[in-house]
Amino acid sequence: MSLKRVLWAAGVALQLMGCKEEKPAEPLSSLSPPPLPKVVAEAGGAGRDALFQVAPAEVYGEAVPEQALRVELAGEAVRLGGERFVPSRPEEQARLRERVKGQRVLLVPDADTFLAQTSELFATVRESAREVWLLHPDAAVAYALVLRDEQGFQAWLAEVAPGKLRIIQRQDGLELTTSVGKLPGPDANGPSIPVRGGKQDIATLRQGLGKLKGRFTTSEDLCLVPSFGTEVAQAARALSGVYVAPGEPLFETLCFVYPTPRAPVAGASAGQ
Repeated sequence: MSLKRVLWAAGVALQLMGCKEEKPAEPLSSLSPPPLPKVVAEAGGAGRDALFQVAPAEVYGEAVPEQALRVELAGEAVRLGGERFVPSRPEEQARLRERVKGQRVLLVPDADTFLAQTSELFATVRESAREVWLLHPDAAVAYALVLRDEQGFQAWLAEVAPGKLRIIQRQDGLELTTSVGKLPGPDANGPSIPVRGGKQDIATLRQGLGKLKGRFTTSEDLCLVPSFGTEVAQAARALSGVYVAPGEPLFETLCFVYPTPRAPVAGASAGQ
């Protein structure tokens, strides 16, 4: 072999030795968290009717607290013992505040009181009561609540923490939402857990929350965010889905979001 060919071959070998194969950069999509699992309802019956039925679900919660001050909801008013208060009236709100100050309060919903009617009540007990509990309308169980108004809820969402799990309770169903998106349901454009046969699907809610707990293992709090047109009793029923057995919640802290009370209108009569 000529000297020229030897030198050429040596140069090629040196180039090959100096070249390192560069690994292509991973796409940005690889940095995204894995997609949330899909929640699918179990059939509550057979045939076509199963689409409109919910699977049976036990009602779970905590034992109703003893020595609690029972505040019974009745639309714009509440009843406490033999007294009646309308919390939207400043002077009655002040009297109610004194009654519940430092007390363990058990809120007892009726069938027809909507969340939009209770903003002043929730603000009052949040400010003054020692503990706030909500009674289930169909069973002797109750739920200890951390109350947040809309501003407090937004501040909670802004905290740097994984999960930020919440149940958005709408007329058409329950939306399970996290810091990385919502839990998909049977319809990508609908709620995670649709209302079936006019009833909440608590069994599927329990299943969906269990999946989220398995994904966000360090999350210890959960917020229920009912639409303001939701009955308080329906919100209490949804809280049963957070429990997998009596006294065994999936999340230690239950946050309940209520509408911020409207500022009083200037010049309005206190008795209105």
